[in-house]
Amino acid sequence: MPAIDTSSAVDMLGKIKFFEGLSPAYLRRIADLVQDEQHIGGTTIFAEGDKGDKFYMIADGAVRISKLVPGMGEEALAVLRSGAYFGEMSLIDEVPRSAHALVHEKCRLYVLRKEDLEDLLFVDRDLAYELLWNFVRTLSARLRESNDKMTFLSVTSKF
Repeated sequence: MPAIDTSSAVDMLGKIKFFEGLSPAYLRRIADLVQDEQHIGGTTIFAEGDKGDKFYMIADGAVRISKLVPGMGEEALAVLRSGAYFGEMSLIDEVPRSAHALVHEKCRLYVLRKEDLEDLLFVDRDLAYELLWNFVRTLSARLRESNDKMTFLSVTSKF
């Protein structure tokens, strides 16, 4: 997996909500760890149950996050496009992947390995603190979104 141009990675990281508010110096340190992956349409990035050890940011294209429902087939949870990210839960726990990540359209991903990020955060506590709060905000927003969906489904009797 080739490394990417640091200035391009810094620009991309600065547009991703997960890294919102980080200084350019912090973004450069993270960008130095990011690698490039390219995937063709119809392929699997990871499957539910796989070990999670990478965080993904979409530079171009689209990724579908799905669950396979027995007797029903694939249930798409989201289609994510440029500037979105996924796989962040693997950065903090050792639990297997909770869904499938499938290439919806040919895509280019920036990938951050958990091990590399842990090493960086170990030596830079201030960066670790900033990322922790961004992570908490991300999880809070996604929980709120799930609550809203559950409320909608129960009110419309589709649950």
